[in-house]
Amino acid sequence: MNFLRRTLIPFAAASLLFGVALAQTPPRPSPVPRPVVPDAPVPPPPDVDGKSWVLMDYATGQILASKDPDLRVEPASITKIMTDYVVSAEVANGKVHMSDPVTISENAWRGGGAGTDGSTSFLKLNSQVPLKDLLYGMIIQSGNDAAIALAEHTAGSESSFAALMNAYAKQLGMVNSHFRNASGYPIEDHYTTAHDVAILSRALIHDFPEDYAISAVKEFEWNGIKQHNRNTLLWRDPSVDGIKTGHTAAAGYCLAASAKQGESRMIAIVMGASSEKARADSAMALLNYGFRFYETHKLYEAGKALVTPRLWKGESNQLPLGAAEDVRVTVKRGDYDKLKATMDIPATLIAPFTKGQQVGTLRVTLAGQPVQNVPLVALADAPKGGFFSRLWDTILLWFHGSKDKTEPAADAK
Repeated sequence: MNFLRRTLIPFAAASLLFGVALAQTPPRPSPVPRPVVPDAPVPPPPDVDGKSWVLMDYATGQILASKDPDLRVEPASITKIMTDYVVSAEVANGKVHMSDPVTISENAWRGGGAGTDGSTSFLKLNSQVPLKDLLYGMIIQSGNDAAIALAEHTAGSESSFAALMNAYAKQLGMVNSHFRNASGYPIEDHYTTAHDVAILSRALIHDFPEDYAISAVKEFEWNGIKQHNRNTLLWRDPSVDGIKTGHTAAAGYCLAASAKQGESRMIAIVMGASSEKARADSAMALLNYGFRFYETHKLYEAGKALVTPRLWKGESNQLPLGAAEDVRVTVKRGDYDKLKATMDIPATLIAPFTKGQQVGTLRVTLAGQPVQNVPLVALADAPKGGFFSRLWDTILLWFHGSKDKTEPAADAK
């Protein structure tokens, strides 16, 4: 049986010793006899047709393989992933709504409509289209008119929307991206990188799964015209469920793809491939490589207590700690049993704490190298105790000579 699965959940609850901090390590089980086999090597990644590319593990955000991941390139319609993220975020914040009627302006009609040489949703001038349908048109049909209309409705103008795009990109840590329009139509000073697109794709999947699901829809009809999703991998492999294609003469053929198999999800970004087939073949090869030579495991369940250390001056004398989200790790196949987990928790915990407040850190390592650092949070509110219980704990702490920096500056009576 695997070590982590058998012994790391749950951790043994015990009162903490006095000191600056404690690093808790779960006990090791008796080793299970097994045949001695050599470590399985991981071959280099496949040859990829593209200026730059990235294979990212979704669970951890770890880059498993790449070529020139931070090379600034023109994104073409890959830009629409950013547009999708911004609109989804503004919907989540209540600033716009999926049911909003959006008027198709002359700018959207002329800049991205049927009269252009780019992809379009064939939206009619001055018509009103529900925001949700525009999202479908932008993501599935790659409609430039839909992207411009969404930008204008969300921010008042496409230039203001571009400012929103850059603000959200900064929040996500996309340090090598700059956007000037919502569609990806070629324009100076509009660029991104394969790495940044992977960061953005991971955020879209995590933050807005319902909107991300649109990218798996294979066809969409509007104005009597049915168009197929340009991501041909949706027909090639049932595990693929997104994300977006892009193409201009300058950008080449681009594809952001993601697939899920079991507990594992991989994200492959290919920028600047030589043909539509090349971008699809390259992305599929990267996804297959990730699934073949790496594996993802859920180590800890969200909201489940991993440790219950001693709590001072509280209504309760224990504080359950755990992870706010499921903790997953991705490692090379065969390395799972080599993982080690420890918890760093302040030695003296003094109430109050609020549910969700970070108290410590769960550290998962492999051969001494960090794999995951996850906040350990309070799983329940821990208010202050009554006057006499606080007084008694103060005496005990004084008696033991403990001084902890996490204690409030003043203990209100």
